Amino acid sequence: MTTQTLNFQRTITIRHHVDVFVAGGGPAGIAAALAAARQGRRVFLAEGQSAFGGMGTTGGLPMFCGMTDHINFLAGGIGREVYDRLWQAGGMATFMPRDIKQADVFFKVEVLKRVYDQLILDAGIEFSLMTKVIDVETEGDHLTAAICEGKRGIFAVVAEMFIDCTGDADLCARAGAPWEQGDADGQVQAGTLCSVWANIDWEAANAASHGIWQQQDQLPRAFADHLFTIEDPHLPGMIPIMPHIGYGNIGHTFGVDGTDERSLTRALMHARKSLPEYERFYKEYLTGYAEMELVGTAAVLGIRETRRIVGDYVLNLEDFKNRAIFADEIGRFAYGVDPHSTTPTREGFERYQRDFTNLQMPPGEQYGIPYRVLLPQGQHNLLTAGRCVSTDRAMQASLRVMPGSFITGQAAGIAAALAIEGSTDTRHISIEELQTRLLQLGAFLPNAHVKID
Repeated sequence: MTTQTLNFQRTITIRHHVDVFVAGGGPAGIAAALAAARQGRRVFLAEGQSAFGGMGTTGGLPMFCGMTDHINFLAGGIGREVYDRLWQAGGMATFMPRDIKQADVFFKVEVLKRVYDQLILDAGIEFSLMTKVIDVETEGDHLTAAICEGKRGIFAVVAEMFIDCTGDADLCARAGAPWEQGDADGQVQAGTLCSVWANIDWEAANAASHGIWQQQDQLPRAFADHLFTIEDPHLPGMIPIMPHIGYGNIGHTFGVDGTDERSLTRALMHARKSLPEYERFYKEYLTGYAEMELVGTAAVLGIRETRRIVGDYVLNLEDFKNRAIFADEIGRFAYGVDPHSTTPTREGFERYQRDFTNLQMPPGEQYGIPYRVLLPQGQHNLLTAGRCVSTDRAMQASLRVMPGSFITGQAAGIAAALAIEGSTDTRHISIEELQTRLLQLGAFLPNAHVKID
């Protein structure tokens, strides 16, 4: 079939003139916007969904993975502020202990939405929800405007600095920055449509050793009974948030391309269709779930992997193994390598188990995150933060989680502000000043101002 084309031209309104434009209001975008605003910069934040928070809110995954290394609070700064506000607002899961050394933090989704709303409002940031970035305008090697689409039509935002926190490197791709996606064949980690379930007897479930992540051992019996249309050997499980309420990180969508709406459509349809099979599994094969009932599914599909920019440095697995230290360090992180399989095979799951078991950090150890992973090659007033920073696949499977996004996001926001202050580009800011201001924000930077030959 011959591809047809249509020439499309419009004169559109410039709705905002700002210092910093941030695309995406997940944890990276929240941190970037707040950090830039607190440096005195005028910020516009465009979020494509109905709430800030990304996978933690509209994605329905109420879990911050790797807030600490069990000793140090790694997501210091904006991440610590979010953590504290969640506690103050009663937003932590009912069973959650108040322990700042707890690595993984479980929370109530609706409370987190309100925490993010108030943080952005208090900072005086200009923003709109249900607003997607669809293109960019450039002059030479600089971005001049982001083209956005909302319910009232297409409009432009003119800015001096741009930060891509979309998770999919949408802004970078539209600007022509280089990127990679998936393995050598373009295959990515499976996605998950998260879900909410009621009427769970947590006491009985835990007593039967079917607690948060223990459903895995009953899958072979269900496979022998041919319960599932697709026999996926990896079942992360059900997360208890409140008495009798759980969030399901259950059911993978394989072969989904999160940068293609057609692929996302197929994956969403498959995910919703598969949930009755998982409901039957929990009710008939596990203790404590006999009365469980599906309340709803997340507003968006949970995507673990899409584009990764090619930056001035590519953070790699050897950096994880060596607990790397960098002169331009913007933070340190310790979450293990968590690479969900690309296929529903026993081989893929065993590879996941091997990597997730072996590639973990002991308490108190971390790897460094260099500023250069935020810098897309060939771009001078564009930074990125969150899931799409410059890493290899293994490191993307560690740094992609929400606390890591807080760390990279706040660094990008301060870096953008510094570049504007100095009338320079993203590569010629003072790393010493960047680290100083991150420390003032509360970042965990034990190696700040370290000189490395």
